[in-house]
Amino acid sequence: ADGVLTSYALESVQERGLLFVSPGMQVYNGMIIGESTKDHDVVVNPVRAKKATNVRTVLKDDQTKLIPPRIVQLEDAIGYVQPGELIEVTPKSIRLRKLILDSEARRSAERGGKNAYN
Repeated sequence: ADGVLTSYALESVQERGLLFVSPGMQVYNGMIIGESTKDHDVVVNPVRAKKATNVRTVLKDDQTKLIPPRIVQLEDAIGYVQPGELIEVTPKSIRLRKLILDSEARRSAERGGKNAYN
C-alpha cells in the first residue's frame, strides 16, 4: 500500500525480519522494506494505522518498541539485490524495489513459468 509508514504497523512487521525503513517514511507498492527470515517474499501492509477509540488505557505496553532500521548503502544494495528486484537511487535515498510493483501481477508472472524478469 502507498502512504506513510506507521510505527503501529512496523511493530508487527519487525517480528518477521530485519527492517530497512523507519516510521514516517513514504513507501509505495512493491517497495522492499526489510529482509524476511523466511526464504520467500512476504507481502505486508506497513501503512496500517491503529484504530482510534474513545477508551483510554493506562497500560504501558501500548507504546511501540521498534528496533532501529538497517541503513542501506549502495554497496549493500548491490550485494543484496535478487532477480526481479531493482535498486532505486535518488539524491535523498537508496531504496530496493520489485521490478513488477503489483504483488498479484508479480505472483502471476512467477506462476506463468516464462522468464518473468527478462
